Amino acid sequence: MKYVAMIYGNQAKWDSFPADAWPEAIARQEAFNRKYRETGELLGAYGLADAAAAQLVRREGGAPAVTDGPYLETKEYLASFYLLDCESPERAQAIAADMPFADVDPVELWPVLHESAADV
Repeated sequence: MKYVAMIYGNQAKWDSFPADAWPEAIARQEAFNRKYRETGELLGAYGLADAAAAQLVRREGGAPAVTDGPYLETKEYLASFYLLDCESPERAQAIAADMPFADVDPVELWPVLHESAADV
């Protein structure tokens, strides 16, 4: 079954992270990605731009109408997400708990109930 694991944050949070700590943080994330890609359980890992870059798109008169986003006005926003393919909910939970910084901030885990696109 597929799961989406989501990390939340904001620019103030990223800015408060010491600059000299970023190389280790990136290395931890790359090791996590490599480990679970090799098992076949990590289908994709995606880091998103700052909320200031988000756009809202609607259809008006058959054409796209674009405004600045994000849709929700919240303190934190979706910062990255991971698509997992696991044999059980417990395995997805174990992988989410193994994510870098899951000991600091929670990882939101959602089962994917419907998949209409071609196989990933």
